[in-house]
Amino acid sequence: MSEIAQPQPVTPELRQWIIEQAKAGVQPESVLQSMVASGWREDVAIAALEDTLRGFLDERAKVAQLPAAVRVPDPLPAVAGIPTTLQAGDREVRVVLAMRDPRVIVFGGLLSHEECDELMAVAGKRLARSETVQTDTGASEVNDARTSQGMFFDRGENELCRRIEARIAALLKWPVENGEGLQVLHYRPGAEYKPHYDYFDPAQSGTPTILKRGGQRVATVVMYLNDPVIGGGTTFPDVQLEVAPVKGNAVFFSYERAHPVSRTLHGGAPVVEGEKWVATKWLREGVFR
Repeated sequence: MSEIAQPQPVTPELRQWIIEQAKAGVQPESVLQSMVASGWREDVAIAALEDTLRGFLDERAKVAQLPAAVRVPDPLPAVAGIPTTLQAGDREVRVVLAMRDPRVIVFGGLLSHEECDELMAVAGKRLARSETVQTDTGASEVNDARTSQGMFFDRGENELCRRIEARIAALLKWPVENGEGLQVLHYRPGAEYKPHYDYFDPAQSGTPTILKRGGQRVATVVMYLNDPVIGGGTTFPDVQLEVAPVKGNAVFFSYERAHPVSRTLHGGAPVVEGEKWVATKWLREGVFR
């Protein structure tokens, strides 16, 4: 007869110890390893870590008067090991890189080369100078920081869009309805998108109007549709990271607070040689209409 596992109570002393480790800069993975080595069951240790650190970070955010944190998509376990592949509905994708703070994941093979070529062909007929959202009014405008050409598909506009949207939803465990339509951008040599944030600035007067369509943006997926010869990477200046634009691959990043503390400042580096095509998917808190 198998033994019944005895409960392991999470005491105030344990929570205080976890907080002290966080203040000292110890990574959650190391804290988890120490707890397991000391006799804690892994499931209990993970739950204690997640709950304690969430409360600790929320309290610090209140003191700093930061925007409230919202739920964001995340296909990877909170503190357990990183899988090498993930199932994305009709396709298996590789996990090429994973960063926790900020949450950045590079997926290998999210799109097939045939899907990339088809997206470029269909979108190429509808390109125009790219615009950005004017957050003080909610309207769109041409911005010198963005020197690409682009277009938007409506969500579910065609079979290809529906297939890609369903794949992203399955991979990230986030409803299809909470996503904006795909945007395709084309960068020629010298074109770039200077570093910026994808969330809508709560301090801008036009943001409440924008948020009526589905709430705040919470995550971004940038899919690379071709291989530029030189340049065109996706940069994250706050963490000194640059993701190479490899055809079929994608970079995902999330931002639970609409604030620079998210460290999701990012940009499209100038294309030095060749050209760059990308498809971007923005995810919202709620149903996007």
